Amino acid sequence: MSDPRELLRRTADLAAAYVESLGERPVFPHVDPDDLREALGGPLPEEPVPPEEVVEELAAAAEPGLVAMGSGRYFGFVIGGALPAALAADWLATAWDQNAGLYAGGPSASVVEQVTREWLVELLGLPAESSIGFVTGTQMAHVTGLAAARWHVLDAVGWDVGAQGLNGAPPVLVIAGEKRHATVDRALRLLGLGLPTVVAADSQGRLVPDALREALGDGPTIICAQAGEVNTGAFDPLPEIADLAEQAGAWLHVDGAFGIWAAVSPRFRDLVAGLERADSWTTDAHKWLNVPYDSGIVLCKHPESHRAAMTVAASYLIQDEGGQRVRDQVDWVPEFSRRARGFAVYAALRSLGRSGLQELVERCCDGAARFAEAITELEGVELLNDVVLNQVLFRFESDERTDEVLRLVQENGRVWMSGTTWDGSKAIRLSVSNWQTGDAEIDLAVEAFAQVAGQVPAR
Repeated sequence: MSDPRELLRRTADLAAAYVESLGERPVFPHVDPDDLREALGGPLPEEPVPPEEVVEELAAAAEPGLVAMGSGRYFGFVIGGALPAALAADWLATAWDQNAGLYAGGPSASVVEQVTREWLVELLGLPAESSIGFVTGTQMAHVTGLAAARWHVLDAVGWDVGAQGLNGAPPVLVIAGEKRHATVDRALRLLGLGLPTVVAADSQGRLVPDALREALGDGPTIICAQAGEVNTGAFDPLPEIADLAEQAGAWLHVDGAFGIWAAVSPRFRDLVAGLERADSWTTDAHKWLNVPYDSGIVLCKHPESHRAAMTVAASYLIQDEGGQRVRDQVDWVPEFSRRARGFAVYAALRSLGRSGLQELVERCCDGAARFAEAITELEGVELLNDVVLNQVLFRFESDERTDEVLRLVQENGRVWMSGTTWDGSKAIRLSVSNWQTGDAEIDLAVEAFAQVAGQVPAR
């Protein structure tokens, strides 16, 4: 039998070497998928392979195909890196191998989620009684939050969706803005609620309150708003939406995948005014909180509805009865057995502290503003969004030049960001979400575009 200490020490060396390489390695690898398949594939061994050999060969074979997502030069999608404390805590969570479905499967995993809930509720300015669930990402956070919403609005009209299902149920009106994230639609589909009634959004992607007012009806209603549109970073007008939700007796669900973290900054807190008036909220810890994948969070103002929508019972389980001292995580998320994700979130929050989290958010937002100001000095660049947070959306004068410039910047490997489509035209989206991104990385991104743009003539 191999020595576990030596195996883990060697694994730590390999992991540390990768992390230390993030500052120099190309952000996106130049690799052929067939080469990766050849290195990683082959027939399954007939006999056991020593763990040390497996780890060494895996690291060597996978390394050419790794994206440096943890680098401060990665600006794609909305992806953070892994804070050192969160990375280390995630390793511990793997080593401890707790089944975070029940208190009985790991008391510390359960309690750390309770502690983290208290910290998050305070940091985000949400109602003190709000419940929490730790899931894979905002996709499953939407499923959880909207399941609670479905249960709540149907219960209010005397329908037990848990027992009776949706066949014959009163119709539930779900309303969302034109620029909602695709994960909202998929959550609704999984919950049997179908596509939402879509209302207009303005030029920045913000839901238009007058359009919402016209769409409201009298029956069970769920309104989906967002704090941070994924391309522009724009925020729906939450105070006006909350007023309309109150008047209609509707449940207000907020997609705060990354934008919700504006709440921790006095400079940006106005963007989330009215956030506390919603009924459920979602966010990704693996975005702006910079914990390792995968880590999503759902919070709910109505713990009884949240628990009713999620809880499960079985004769062999050792469960609590909804008390505060002992918390079974299975009562709050769709998963049964699951990873103890709370440890990494706890470590990230504790390592940053209130001031560190504020500084991280504000530095990223300042970086986005710095990039936007510089990129607009390049010939042919059009800025498409009001840079209110950490997202910059821009394009060149034609789809062809936009695509070509982006392709060359990506191939260069010094920085990486993703393309998108906005109002029917090709665009480039830069997201500043990494704890390591500073002025030097922002300036490097501007320089990369300046060099390439000169090589691609205007069309």
